[in-house]
Amino acid sequence: MTAAAIAPRRTRKSPEARRAQICAAAARMVLEEGISAITMERLARETGISKALVYNYFATRDQLLAALLKREQTELRERGIGAALRAETFPELIRQTTRVYLEQVEHRGALIAALLSDPSVGRLMEEESREDRERTRRFFVKQVARTYELPEGIAAASVDLLWAVTDAAGRALSQHELSIDEAEELCVQLITGGLDRLAKTSRRRLKGSPKGG
Repeated sequence: MTAAAIAPRRTRKSPEARRAQICAAAARMVLEEGISAITMERLARETGISKALVYNYFATRDQLLAALLKREQTELRERGIGAALRAETFPELIRQTTRVYLEQVEHRGALIAALLSDPSVGRLMEEESREDRERTRRFFVKQVARTYELPEGIAAASVDLLWAVTDAAGRALSQHELSIDEAEELCVQLITGGLDRLAKTSRRRLKGSPKGG
């Protein structure tokens, strides 16, 4: 039997696996060398495939980077949905979804920040990112309004303001000013405590308002 006959066959990767391979190489390069290191030629060398094949999956460098950012955002959204489905109370919802966000910041925050810093990538993902954020916002507004019996306008304003808390906690985590456990607890206490206080104030005002005209 010849050596050629016993040599293992090279398996052809599926399109999904090939795209994932290219994205993984791009992510590694961004984290190690910065977004300016990304070129289609370099990616071809890093993945061991032809430049033409890289272009077959991603027509431009910007499309590749946008796909990488979309992958990160999709993973965050799916993990967040899973956390929301597991929550049985509103405080659990806040704790679990906050944890998912903070874990993403801790492990993937540098990559996401680098991708978002590129104006071309931001423009390509702007509409989709806005739609994702608005869907998430509507979900939390509905939960706040129902849990705390608040008017929808007040609930919406509350969600917008309280999101700033998680954003700030994420920044503090990325700058090593807080541990992930400290950041999580800070968010949960400020969000649930603030909404509890707001709901009590709202109920007192309704009780004190004159009936009829």
